[in-house]
Amino acid sequence: MTENVLSRRISHAATLALFCAATALLPFTCGAQQNEFSKWPAGKSPKEIGKRVAERFVTTPHTNFNRPTPPAHITYPETVAWYGALAFAKLSGDSDLTARLIHRFDPLFAEESNLVPNPVNVDSTIFGAVPLEIYIQAKQQKYLDMGQELADKQWEDPTPEGLTKQTRFWIDDMYMVTMVQLQAFRATGETKYLDRAALEMSTYLDKLQQPNGLFYHAPDVPFFWGRGNGWVAAGMAEILRSLPENHPQRARILVSYRKMMESLLKYQGKDGMWRQLIDHPESWPESSCTAMFTFAMITGVKNGWLEKKAYAKAARKGWLGVVGYLDANADLRNVCEGTNKKNDLNYYLNRARNTGDLHGQAPLLWCASALLR
Repeated sequence: MTENVLSRRISHAATLALFCAATALLPFTCGAQQNEFSKWPAGKSPKEIGKRVAERFVTTPHTNFNRPTPPAHITYPETVAWYGALAFAKLSGDSDLTARLIHRFDPLFAEESNLVPNPVNVDSTIFGAVPLEIYIQAKQQKYLDMGQELADKQWEDPTPEGLTKQTRFWIDDMYMVTMVQLQAFRATGETKYLDRAALEMSTYLDKLQQPNGLFYHAPDVPFFWGRGNGWVAAGMAEILRSLPENHPQRARILVSYRKMMESLLKYQGKDGMWRQLIDHPESWPESSCTAMFTFAMITGVKNGWLEKKAYAKAARKGWLGVVGYLDANADLRNVCEGTNKKNDLNYYLNRARNTGDLHGQAPLLWCASALLR
């Protein structure tokens, strides 16, 4: 090798090294860095997992919180799983799956109209996120009309502070309330919906976030319940996806989001899982909160809100950890049953561990979508 060729190669290597060093904190910039969101083990890619879980959902009859009896109306776990399946179908380019998910919805305009929830509380009103997502994808007016009506009813008689009367200061609401308003904004472009969601989120943050970045289930229930905190994490990630940089509430929400994510890093197990009670390592690994936290971290890394090296690694561990609980039927194991608030440690520690509960199927679909987004 001549001296000039050797010199050029050394110069090129030095330039590449400087480039990598300069961009080390930016997501996906240097080929020498491992891309944590690719090169999945066999059968564990987001496309494969998302397809399995979405296909399981679209063929499953309407569920009633894992009870054998049919529901009186569409429940919120089904709603958020439906939203996740629609998002996954779009992002994976599966038009056949999209069509079947919409076909599953259409009887709610006719023979199954009795299953449409009466929007008297947050658990019922979240249903509007599904027709709004169908409208966003299919652009048919009937879906917009149904979803927008639910979003507007939620704010028919607001409090003096501008909040919905459905406000109750349970952390679950930080997804339940904000998501239907976000979807109305995404469908219409009307900023009143975004402003409602941002005000609600900021008010809940001021009232419920603790100094360690995590959230009590409610002001009178001082436990860091996994899935409850998962609703918060997912809700903040979703609203930050839609809030413009100059929105007056964005900086407030982003600070709380980062504070929560930093705390969650400390509590993730070596198996990639988070626990039923986040700060109780003796409690059992819980799948739905793990999927929700993973979704929030994937979204943060991909949007540049979180430092890539630590959070992409944690999100990858979370994804591989939680999909390890998926059985041959595409049902997720170790999902905490539906849980009300209660000031009792053992109440949370002894909750039933369900399999196939849509509380867990839903955020698994959100994760698969986020990885494809």
